[in-house]
Amino acid sequence: MSKTYIPAEYAPLLNLYDTQKAIALLKRVFEDTLCGNLHLRRVSAPLFVEASSGLNDNLSGKERPVSFDVPAAQREAQVVHSLAKWKRLALHNYHFPVGEGLVTDMNAIRREEIPDNLHSIYVDQWDWEKVIAPRNRNLDYLKATVQGIVNAMVDTQKTLQSVYPQLCVLPQISPEVSFVTSQELEDKYPGFSDKEREDAWVKEHPTTFIIGIGGALKSGKPHDTRSPDYDDWTLNGDILLWDHLLGKAVELSSMGIRVDSKALDHQLTVSGCDDRRELTFHKMLLKDELPLTIGGGIGQSRLSMLLLGKAHIGEVQASIWDEETIQSCHDAGIILL
Repeated sequence: MSKTYIPAEYAPLLNLYDTQKAIALLKRVFEDTLCGNLHLRRVSAPLFVEASSGLNDNLSGKERPVSFDVPAAQREAQVVHSLAKWKRLALHNYHFPVGEGLVTDMNAIRREEIPDNLHSIYVDQWDWEKVIAPRNRNLDYLKATVQGIVNAMVDTQKTLQSVYPQLCVLPQISPEVSFVTSQELEDKYPGFSDKEREDAWVKEHPTTFIIGIGGALKSGKPHDTRSPDYDDWTLNGDILLWDHLLGKAVELSSMGIRVDSKALDHQLTVSGCDDRRELTFHKMLLKDELPLTIGGGIGQSRLSMLLLGKAHIGEVQASIWDEETIQSCHDAGIILL
């Protein structure tokens, strides 16, 4: 059964050609503004990494990476799920100084995803990472960085609406960020699922950052799963915006201050992932051979959906869809790229 939701009387604000031009403008403006706000420099990134390197993101641990052999190199390669670990190693290899970082395009295939309005097996995002000093491993620094990202979103929306006035009917992104912990949400909405908590809170606080994702809450369950080897579960979170068209909270970014050796040691143990200690990346972290960093990913297609008033992610990216989704969108006049 198709999971596609078509809002009543939905009609795209931009035609197909203007949509393509607006996406290109959006990506240029947002990336330039983000780089200015967070002191980032653009670099190139891999589409795949060696399976034995430990650099691929395990996500929740259940997703199967797309793998293939490379006969000439006698190696097994995996298409990346994200660049969370690669970025930190790159900062080390490129000798980035404290206070500066990198940004890159991340293109992934997550074949386990169940496609709907917001999900696709193709994932495109800005992946960024920045070197920080030990004194910056705190919530104040995390919150200030979140504000810098939200400000870039706000400024990008203003630019788009100046070029395409028809987008001015869309709600403005609020620059006022509501910071709330995942435990506070569980306490406030007992009996709700994590997504129900997010919808209930973000509907009233349309720009929200949920702090603390990955570790167990009082209920014994985490708000959501996170791999144990990149974010520090006490210093991470998600940026969510309220999508008035779909009537739900939309996660735009998963980010956080990364694990140091102490946090990694603890999180590998509690998650039952001690086998990763033998991988090259993890050995370097446990020996404090990699810089302390903060970083995350920001969804390119999701930001495009929100700023262009689109109902389906297939309107702003090309992917593969089931027949019911294709038919539902066709019947509603939605053009899937």
